[in-house]
Amino acid sequence: MINKLTLTSGYKNGRSWLKDTFYTRPFKVANVGIYKQDPALYLMLMSSSPGILDGDHYEIDIRLEKNSHLQLQSQSYQRLFNMKSGALQQQRITMEEHSVFSYVQHPVVPHENAIFKTHTVVQMADNCHLTLGEIITCGRKHSGEVFRFSKFHSITEIFHRQKLIVKDNLLLQPQLLPMQAVGQMEGYTHQATLLHVNTGVYDMEALPAKLRLLLEHEQDMAFGVSLSGAKCVVVRILGNGGEQLYDCLRRVQRYLWEEAGKAVAAEQLKTVMA
Repeated sequence: MINKLTLTSGYKNGRSWLKDTFYTRPFKVANVGIYKQDPALYLMLMSSSPGILDGDHYEIDIRLEKNSHLQLQSQSYQRLFNMKSGALQQQRITMEEHSVFSYVQHPVVPHENAIFKTHTVVQMADNCHLTLGEIITCGRKHSGEVFRFSKFHSITEIFHRQKLIVKDNLLLQPQLLPMQAVGQMEGYTHQATLLHVNTGVYDMEALPAKLRLLLEHEQDMAFGVSLSGAKCVVVRILGNGGEQLYDCLRRVQRYLWEEAGKAVAAEQLKTVMA
């Protein structure tokens, strides 16, 4: 079953707004902005389905027009049900100049024999800020279903001016390679990844140290923050609980969201004064 979602975040009179949206079942989009003084757009991506089923094909297309700020939220944990052939999700994100997009998803829970591939392609113009967060769990841990899925494959490609600047490729196949092996999960059951990309003139050198301070007091998890080139910071976390990792990514997201707003405001002020 092909399920489609397209949305465009516009910018008018100093505010971001939902300019256009189209979706088929099971998708729904809800506006969750609560502060009238906040000019950004906050949307929640909802679904009437209990999870992703065998044969599902999700196509998501998101566009941010110039100066638009969009924070997208997920509704709940994403379940991947038992499958024979697998399911596919394709996401395309296009960001025009001075736009800001932030999306940290709830954890993904792959059930036994789940087969899932997600491919995200982001096209960024100059002076954009992007934050993407993803969490993969071992499955229904409290039911004893630990790493019984067949395959989870997540690819994220980020382009600036049509040039590839970041590619993240995560492939987990527990039935072929034990997840407790060296170089895999090594005793942990959950993994989180957050990518933050800035195509402006903002200096990223000091950012990893600031993000480490946000996470250093967490217990029973391992994490690292590093620069991937001059324009991207990567956060990786290993842990044993979905809520803990989700709270960590949301904490980092809030910090980056606020910093992006300040950076864009400073750039707009320079343009006005020039």
